[in-house]
Amino acid sequence: MVGAQISAERLRLMNAGDLAQAAELSSAAEWNQTPDDWQMLMELQPQGCFAIEADGRLASTTTLVCYQKRLAWVGMVLTRAEYRGRGFASRLFTAALRHADSLGIETIKLDATEQGRPLYETFGFQAEQAVERWSRPEIAQSQTSESQRPTSVRPLSRHLRELDSQAFGADRSLVRKNLAQRSTVYSGQNAFLFSRPGRTTDYLGPCVASDPDAARTIITSAIKDAAHNGWSWDLMATNKDAVTLATELGFVRQRCLTRMVRGKPLRGREEMVYAIAGFELG
Repeated sequence: MVGAQISAERLRLMNAGDLAQAAELSSAAEWNQTPDDWQMLMELQPQGCFAIEADGRLASTTTLVCYQKRLAWVGMVLTRAEYRGRGFASRLFTAALRHADSLGIETIKLDATEQGRPLYETFGFQAEQAVERWSRPEIAQSQTSESQRPTSVRPLSRHLRELDSQAFGADRSLVRKNLAQRSTVYSGQNAFLFSRPGRTTDYLGPCVASDPDAARTIITSAIKDAAHNGWSWDLMATNKDAVTLATELGFVRQRCLTRMVRGKPLRGREEMVYAIAGFELG
């Protein structure tokens, strides 16, 4: 029986040929990412997306997205069920952290499930705050009139780009640019919102707004823009205005993760963050 567990395995960087199996991994975990999400991660950080291949298959993954040298985000820590308990996640996590350290990254963050949190604590990560997934099933909506619809598919103004950097705590212009290519982008004078297709539901985020009224206007307009496959919305539990709005719009809290940090403390103006970009992006 011992011999049955021996397999040919190697740790390597992910590549475009891994997209289908990577999507299988996240689907098996009932996550909402699509092959396009995986491709984006590899394009953003080709040297930061790690995998263990075992028995000729993609067995485990971990990704890293860097926001210059100020911040790195770990995500997509996944292992096939039949390969769990063999230390694959720990090996990949170590590789991702070593890569971040080699780049001189000051702060590393991630959004941890309850299953993953003990592993991250052994690497010195500490809890920062709760991040929650809220969801709403498909609800038929009448389309809004053109006069009600926010500006969309247009570059964000300098003011909104500055708001985003203040809210997030780092420059994420490359992530915004990549997401914009496959998102509907809504922008107003003091708020912007991206929405994009997910595996099972549309995804709401990122959304940054200077005040609750601006957030309410743009989010309400977006979710009423057309019929859809339901929504997923990830928000910080400390933003009570976002929680209130999600409740009013018929969203229900689905799960809670813990945002964790290692290195230099880094917090943006989180009261302006009404939806994060994703658990794998921050």
